[in-house]
Amino acid sequence: MNEIDTKNTFTQLGLSNASPSKAKANDELGQAEFLELMTAQLRFQDPLEPMENGDFLGQMAQFGTVSGVNELNTSFNSLSSSFQSNQALQASTMVGRKVLIPSEDIYLGATGGLSGSVELEQAAQEVTVRVTNTAGQLVHQQLLGAQPKGLSDFSWDGLDDSGAPFSNGKYTISAEVNRGTSISAGTILSVVDVESVSIGTAGQDLTLSISGLGDISMSDVRKIL
Repeated sequence: MNEIDTKNTFTQLGLSNASPSKAKANDELGQAEFLELMTAQLRFQDPLEPMENGDFLGQMAQFGTVSGVNELNTSFNSLSSSFQSNQALQASTMVGRKVLIPSEDIYLGATGGLSGSVELEQAAQEVTVRVTNTAGQLVHQQLLGAQPKGLSDFSWDGLDDSGAPFSNGKYTISAEVNRGTSISAGTILSVVDVESVSIGTAGQDLTLSISGLGDISMSDVRKIL
């Protein structure tokens, strides 16, 4: 049997005269081109050695897999763009807000006053909150009394016993939890100010810049106030 004239075959299919401007980007093979080539392959196959059904189905499955992966990539790119747009919108609403985060460190600003919560896994007979400066000196102590399971709020105006304000800067808050038979440290959640927000790449959280404390992840925020 004569060998198949490949060039003539493509000419019959109208593929050889396609102008460069109409060629697919990156030499991609579209669905229409694939079906045309498959039809040509069936027309010009050797009758004595026809294509096996398994080979035919294998080519179809391979093309279907590649096509599905390309569509999946397109969907993921669209989802990524949507995610970044949502992050930008979320970021714009966070600047200037107060948030509750797990942190024993807190910054006393010019406006004065600190606040937060003690997180209790069980009820306590007595909860005591203490505030110390960077030198470890006690500057404030507050008795919250008996508290139920959950969040027990506290606040401090930033003034000493004479009514004079303490200097601005970083302070540390701790809590002593007395349950009668045991005394333990409580988990401190501090109310802090969001100064700015950085938008991460797709799949990453927003990064919040906290007054006097540096950066934290959006996932660390327990509550937006």
